Amino acid sequence: MPNVTSHAPGTFCWIELATDDTGGAKTFYSRLFGWSVNEIPMGEAEVYFIFQKNGADAAAMYRQGKDQEGARPNWLSYVCVTDADAVTEKAKALGAGVLSGPFDVGEFGRMTVLMDPQGAAVAIWQPKSNIGVGIRDEAGSLCWNELQAREPEVARTFYSALFGWHMKISPEYTEISAGDQAIGGILTSQAPPEAPSHWMPYFAVDDCDASVETAQSLGAAIYVPPMDVPNVGRFAVVADPQGAMFAVIRLN
Repeated sequence: MPNVTSHAPGTFCWIELATDDTGGAKTFYSRLFGWSVNEIPMGEAEVYFIFQKNGADAAAMYRQGKDQEGARPNWLSYVCVTDADAVTEKAKALGAGVLSGPFDVGEFGRMTVLMDPQGAAVAIWQPKSNIGVGIRDEAGSLCWNELQAREPEVARTFYSALFGWHMKISPEYTEISAGDQAIGGILTSQAPPEAPSHWMPYFAVDDCDASVETAQSLGAAIYVPPMDVPNVGRFAVVADPQGAMFAVIRLN
C-alpha cells in the first residue's frame, strides 16, 4: 500500500506508546520493526518520539509522567473524527469518562482521551496539519486494532453509537467496520479479572514466528504464542520489555 495521505472519520489513525523507559523501548521497537526515530523536544527536558518506517510516521512514544506513576506502559489507539468536541460530548452522554481534553495539540490537531464504560482508554483525533500515521498495512506498521472487552455486548453498543461502526458478530469474535472498511475487532477479554478492558494494536509482519523469536531475544514476554487463524493469518501477542502489550500478525 502506498503511503497514507488521509484517514476516514471513524477509522484508527494513530497509536502512541506511554512507557517508563523510552531508551529501552526505542531500542526494542527499532530492532523489531526496523523503525527509525525522530525525536521532538517538548520542553522541560521531555521528548516526543515519532517512530518512522520507510520515512513515514508509523507510531509515537513518550515518557509517562507523574500523573501515570504506577500505570503499566501501554499503547493508546486514536480514532479519526471531524469534531473532537462534539464526539467528546456524545461519548459522555453514552457513559464514557474523559481522561483529558478536548485540547489542541499545537497546529497538528485537537484531541480527547476517553475511558469507555468498561474502562478501556481510547483517544479521538481531529486532524489539522497532522493526519496521523503515514503508513499502515505493511510489514512493520499498524494493521488492526482490537478491544479486549469484559462485556462485548456493552462495547458493541457503545462504539456503534459513538462512531457509527458496523459490527459483524460471530460466537467468538466481533469484526468492526467503518463504512466498508474492516478496521478492528472486539474479543472477550482473557486478561486477569483485575485488568480493565483495553485496546491493543496489531502490527503486520512478514514472518510471525521469526518476529516473536526476535522480540523474545530482545526481552519481550510472550502471552499468546504464534498460532494460525483460518482464512486470516498467523498471529501472536507479546509484551515489550517494559510491559506494553501488542500483537504481530502475518496476514494471508
